Formats: sequence, C-alpha cells, structure tokens
Amino acid sequence: MSIAQTTNRKTRPLDSTAYALATGLGAGFVPIAPGTVGSVEGVVIFLAVLALHLGLSASLLLLAILNLVVFGVGVWASTRTCEITGLKDPRLVVIDEVSGQLIALTPLALWPSFSIAAVVIGFLLFRLFDIYKPYPIRKLERLHAGLGVMADDVLAGIYAAVLLWLGHLVRLI
Repeated sequence: MSIAQTTNRKTRPLDSTAYALATGLGAGFVPIAPGTVGSVEGVVIFLAVLALHLGLSASLLLLAILNLVVFGVGVWASTRTCEITGLKDPRLVVIDEVSGQLIALTPLALWPSFSIAAVVIGFLLFRLFDIYKPYPIRKLERLHAGLGVMADDVLAGIYAAVLLWLGHLVRLI
C-alpha cells in the first residue's frame, strides 16, 4: 500500500522510504497482528546474523550495530510516518517491534548453543512485555513522535532480554 492510498497529506521526497521502513517493508499492512509479524522480522534478522557464522565477537558487534541502526532509523521513519498519517502511533508502524525483538534475542548470541525453544521463549517474552507494557514501558509511549513509538518497544526488548538471560543463568532455558 502506498502513502497516497493511506493519506491525503503532502509528502516529501524521502517519505516513501520512511514509510516502507516504518511498516517493516509491508509487514505493517497484515490485517491481523501486524506487530507480531514485525517481531517475526526481528527473529529472522537475528537468525540471519547468526547464520553468517562470524564468530562470537563479530556476531555481537554486528547485532549491536544493527540494534543501534534499527533504533535510529526507526525513530526517523516512525516520526515521518506519524506525520504522514496524522496518528500518534499508527498500527501499521512495526519497525518498533523489529527493534524490540532484535534486542530481546541478542543475549542468545552469547550462548555456545541455544535451542529453537530459547528463540520462541525470547519471542514470547518480548510480545508479552510489548502487549502488556509493565511500568515504566507505557510511560515511554508519551515521548514525542517516533521516539515514543520506538522507546517502549526497546524497553520491552530489554526486559525480555534480561529475563531470557536470567532464565539461562538459572538453567531454566
């Protein structure tokens, strides 16, 4: 779906790029659970990085860089998409879920070997925190434009990452 099909607002040259990135290259247009589809994109990116077999240090460095880039691009793209749609946090913006999910799974890269169950648990923990927004996650939504869109999912990802890591330390995962 193009910008023209969703809004009558005036657009600028990079708006199509911002809109495409904010919607997770179209994942945000899925009619049911677009945020979950955005989270799946985060899982795919994480697994793709590990599939490169770069070694622990290089994989962690790449994941750190990706986390920073997705967050920064996400703030810009979601801010622009909020302006384009006239909505504070449009449902079609899913780059925040991509970012949060990628953060949630990053600790798994530290484990010598992890199971698909650990990935599923990381996925479910992130979705749980993203949906229910325990304190102070919900407060972060109040931040301005794209920063508010992204920040709550980043903290949900951090909460999930910490629980995933603690579960690993006590040998639950």
